[in-house]
Amino acid sequence: MKKDWAPTHGAFRQFLHWLDEGIDSGGERYLEMRRRLALYFDRKNCLSPDDLADETLNRVARKLEEQGSITDLSPAHYCYVVARFVFLEYLRGGQTAQTSFDEPVHSAALPGDKSSENQARETLHQCLEHCLGQLPERDRELILEYYRGEQRTKIEGRYRLAKRLGLSMNALSIRACRIRDKLEACIKGCCREA
Repeated sequence: MKKDWAPTHGAFRQFLHWLDEGIDSGGERYLEMRRRLALYFDRKNCLSPDDLADETLNRVARKLEEQGSITDLSPAHYCYVVARFVFLEYLRGGQTAQTSFDEPVHSAALPGDKSSENQARETLHQCLEHCLGQLPERDRELILEYYRGEQRTKIEGRYRLAKRLGLSMNALSIRACRIRDKLEACIKGCCREA
């Protein structure tokens, strides 16, 4: 499957119409489905639940565009079936090996070597602080607020942030993803130099 596929305007409109089951919700069903999928991936401890939710919805939209219609399952049920496959690919692929801010970086330590683990964690923390400082202030504030809180609190905070910035939830997610990508690249470079 093409991971970089993005729906055209027409394909996205078709997808929204299908997701709404013919009743125009003004995008509310899309936002709700995206939120539910992100929670699904979050409960499975995925490193980037929002990205996986977006990937799931993109695959469904692409399938709908290719086939013209999907009638064998309800929209929500079909989205969860696709999400399960996206999750299985996530487990099989190298995505689980992404650097997490909670994991030690470049630790050549033997299992149980706490001093090396602590040193790696300290290096990671210093690099995170350095790279956050390199971001423009508005990007730094956005990314910190985007990841603040846990579960429901985090989701509600994102809704408030999107409203305050005058963005849709999807636009906010894309902006946060771009900032996070820059931050991760900076952190990896910093950790290699350390």
